[in-house]
Amino acid sequence: MSAPEPRLLPIASASESWRWLGRELGQRKGTTALTLVVGLVAAAAAVVPVYVFGVLVDRVREGAPASTIVGVVVVITVAAIVAGALTGVGSYLVARLGEGTLAGLRERVVARALRLPIPTIERVGKGDLLSRVGDDVSVIGKAVADVVPSLISALLLVLLSMVAMVGIDWRLGLAGMVALPMYALALKWYLPRSGPLYAWERVAMGRRSQALVSSMQGVRTVRAYGLEDRHLADIDRASADARDLAVGVFGLFTRFAGRGNRAEFVGLAVILAVGFVLVDADAVTVGQTTAAALLFHRLFNPIGALLYTFDEVQSAGASLARLVGVLGIPETGEPGTRGEPTDGSLELVDLRHSYDGGHEVLHGVSLRIAPRERVALVGSTGAGKSTLAALAAGSLPPTSGTVRLGGVPLGELGAGALRRYVAIVSQEVHVFAGPLVEDLRLARPDASADDVTAALDTVGALPWVRALAHGLDTVVGEGGHPLTAAQAQELALARLVLADPEVAVLDEATAEAGSAGARELERAADSATRGRTTLVVAHRLTQAATADRVVVLEHGRIVELGTPAELVAAGGRYAQLWAAWEGSGGRLDSVRT
Repeated sequence: MSAPEPRLLPIASASESWRWLGRELGQRKGTTALTLVVGLVAAAAAVVPVYVFGVLVDRVREGAPASTIVGVVVVITVAAIVAGALTGVGSYLVARLGEGTLAGLRERVVARALRLPIPTIERVGKGDLLSRVGDDVSVIGKAVADVVPSLISALLLVLLSMVAMVGIDWRLGLAGMVALPMYALALKWYLPRSGPLYAWERVAMGRRSQALVSSMQGVRTVRAYGLEDRHLADIDRASADARDLAVGVFGLFTRFAGRGNRAEFVGLAVILAVGFVLVDADAVTVGQTTAAALLFHRLFNPIGALLYTFDEVQSAGASLARLVGVLGIPETGEPGTRGEPTDGSLELVDLRHSYDGGHEVLHGVSLRIAPRERVALVGSTGAGKSTLAALAAGSLPPTSGTVRLGGVPLGELGAGALRRYVAIVSQEVHVFAGPLVEDLRLARPDASADDVTAALDTVGALPWVRALAHGLDTVVGEGGHPLTAAQAQELALARLVLADPEVAVLDEATAEAGSAGARELERAADSATRGRTTLVVAHRLTQAATADRVVVLEHGRIVELGTPAELVAAGGRYAQLWAAWEGSGGRLDSVRT
């Protein structure tokens, strides 16, 4: 049986996207107005040479002197230069307006994504979110830079050209408008078919990203259980869906292009036929008919730009809807602090949690950790240790039950206040790209170089940091100096020291160090959490052995609780783990729990 597909983040409707765009342009009224004025003048200047050329045809037919012809040529040349210059300026203004709007949207989407509840991210998967802030932003950026400027210029040119044709002679104008219903019918046929295809294509790209990301992040598990073929098949299926949709979109577009070409042929043929009749009846001149025909012929490119870029506009619109959809996710609220914690005690009261709304991971867990007490969580894989740690740190809201810090429920503190009191360090640490000192200052932006040095010294990282080519200013992270897993964990622990919270939660924070660096990293964790209320998800029993108390968790319930010595003497589950560790001479990485 195939696994259920992950739910995706919300996607805004077309009306919601338009309302958002209207609000954004309304906040940039000056730039928007200037862009439209420049575009209108550029379009008018582009129409002038064609109109004047019709005058030139009539002057030549009338045998006008050369000076008259020279004057008309000068007007055409100047108008063409002005049109070209203003078109360039207009394209720059459109791109600037669009890029500024997109930059603001991207920042707001990332900011909103960073504040999304952890359960939401786990439910939808990271691939959908990454495709939105990656692929979708790229699609819109390309449209803003390449498509939208030419689209606006084409739209203004079409409108002014039609006005000019009507101004020459209303009958010639009506002849040119014969093609408009054909264009409209082509769009009516195309849009309902292409819109859903582009939306499905963006969703398929999100699923493809999700399949790739989930496989890459879980590569060790995939290899351990021999699931390579299954994951490769999932990736291949997701990629094939995205490919097939892209091919279908292109096939639909070529059929749409054929309808547009027929409209061009019919429109030009009608103008020439009507012009012939009117010239024969002395109702219009040859120059006027020539100007009308040239105006319509020059519309082939701008009308084509309007019609044939609808695929890119539709794709950008689908991407915009996905980004605006993230902004539309309701905020969970940031309640004000109703009271200050009286101390660093952490109390878990009847905690229950379910990720899917059905199966419970934790079943009524209650525990009180005294101020500055160190408590270790041990248990088999799947016992609920990481879930309990996340609930204790406020990273996850419990399905039911309460977590109190110094007598104050975590939900009443708000995320900002909560992080001043509680910090969590997991095994999945991230080294941000940039100078090492700035990576550490993420925990406390006002930290001085001496503060950073002291934090590094506390966790034992100062010697290797000083050995780097540029010390604290060494660029680390992507594209920078590579760090080992143990070094990355030491930086995370140093950030914990700089943040200086009352409560520290370590969720297997030494798991990635391997056997060689485990003891040193455990000493670093002990130093970083000294004097703090600490909950440790123990990856090795050496971490539990140094704790004030040990909690043994099995199947989401506390089965043992006491000091390490008491639990060894009790002869229960912890005693079994301890005996296995002692029997191995401490060579089993302290018997992984």
